[in-house]
Amino acid sequence: MITKFLSLEWKSFIRSSNFGKGLAIKILMGFFAVYFLLVFLSLGVFIYPTLKKAFPDNDPFVMVNTLLFFWFLGDLMLRFFLQKLPVMSVKPLLTLPIKRSRVVNYVLGKSALSFFNFLPLFAIVPFSVVLITKDYEVTKVTTWLVAMVILTLISNFLNFIIESFSAETEFSFLPIILFAGTLFGLNHFNIVNFSQLLSSAMLAVTNNPLYLLVLLVILIGLYLFNHKILIKKLYLDNSLKTKIKEVSTSDLGWTKRFGEVAPFMQLDLKLIWRNKRPRSAVFILVIGLLYGLFFYPQPMYRDMPIMYGFIGVFVTGIFLINFGQFIPAWDSGYYKMLMSQNIKYEQYLKSKYTLMMLSVIIMFVLSIPYVYFGWKILVAHFAAAIYNIGVNTYVIMLGGSFNRKKIDLNQRAAFNYQGTGAVQWLIGIPLLLVPLAIFGALTYYVNFYSGVSALILLGIIGIVFHQKLMQLITKKYLNSKYEMIKAFNQDN
Repeated sequence: MITKFLSLEWKSFIRSSNFGKGLAIKILMGFFAVYFLLVFLSLGVFIYPTLKKAFPDNDPFVMVNTLLFFWFLGDLMLRFFLQKLPVMSVKPLLTLPIKRSRVVNYVLGKSALSFFNFLPLFAIVPFSVVLITKDYEVTKVTTWLVAMVILTLISNFLNFIIESFSAETEFSFLPIILFAGTLFGLNHFNIVNFSQLLSSAMLAVTNNPLYLLVLLVILIGLYLFNHKILIKKLYLDNSLKTKIKEVSTSDLGWTKRFGEVAPFMQLDLKLIWRNKRPRSAVFILVIGLLYGLFFYPQPMYRDMPIMYGFIGVFVTGIFLINFGQFIPAWDSGYYKMLMSQNIKYEQYLKSKYTLMMLSVIIMFVLSIPYVYFGWKILVAHFAAAIYNIGVNTYVIMLGGSFNRKKIDLNQRAAFNYQGTGAVQWLIGIPLLLVPLAIFGALTYYVNFYSGVSALILLGIIGIVFHQKLMQLITKKYLNSKYEMIKAFNQDN
């Protein structure tokens, strides 16, 4: 049965309309994987001599165990934000004579083969070999190695439990941050010395291999708990259940002043407000608005005018970047119906442009208090806003014509990579790095105001040629219209 599941997933991958792009992303991610494998391999080989040289009076093996608490917290945080439970399309299987427990066991078993579980081995195994060459007892080192593998799998299954309980909340990343932050704080202020407790526990396991049974019991318990959570959701009618919500209405009459694009603006505003995933684009505005406070209060950045342009583009364009990169995938659930209506595609795109332009203006106005840190910051933010309106709006809309991945609007918003493709990774180059390069080069080699003038000039050129640029972008979308319809009909 496992081979059959693997065969189905392979066919789903190679037959997908996103096969070419998915393959390209996997190759790119493969290079990153090799890089991190080499980093961990180097860590495993050189950590013993490095610690021995820095702390000649301490045992490196004991010191490594005192650091396991911080490794466990960091590993859990990274898993929560980056590792997702490997899933497969199970709805067709639910109508077949296949036990649900087999499907769940396959999914959970597959998660044990995750890259996040193999990566620590490239540090743990070399470190164990080094310990043996330094005349540590082979039995103790082997026991420690097995304990670390089990601890890695415990982190794997604990992550899925935390994620399942926090997925329904608006800011689903807050529970894990509070959990990890509380443990770190208790340890840091010596209220509860978790690092010493975990170190003592690992050393006890090393001295007595029977204690491995305790770790195994914890691992099996977490596995069974995950199994219970998943099997409850594995019903054909699970997706048919609806939540009863209080109807909320809002007056969007003010949008009528925008003329023919008003109906589409109302549709976008309702989509943002009523759905979990796009609503995050509004809440993240607060984070974007406060972004400058990480830099401007510090004297070293206040004396670096090159940073003003980059921060300005990010602060005034945070909604543009977060919302615009998924145009028109936000409408993927009803895109086919939308395209069957008697509407002008250019009006549809102009509504997106108008919404992003308004967001840039609002964010600039809200960022005016940054003038407290200097007039140059306000000038740079103004230039960045003009650049965002006249250049970046067109760049991100043009990038949207290459979107081919459907988005589930009701999935959790935070750190959700569903619907993310090669476009979303590459679009950051023209959006952020190009204006930074232009502004930075002119500011460094000429002066600050030449960099500001360049951003404003490029933005004004884009505004002047707005109609022509919109026609070109509309033509690109029309050429991709049927490819999008076909791709949005498929599940990612």
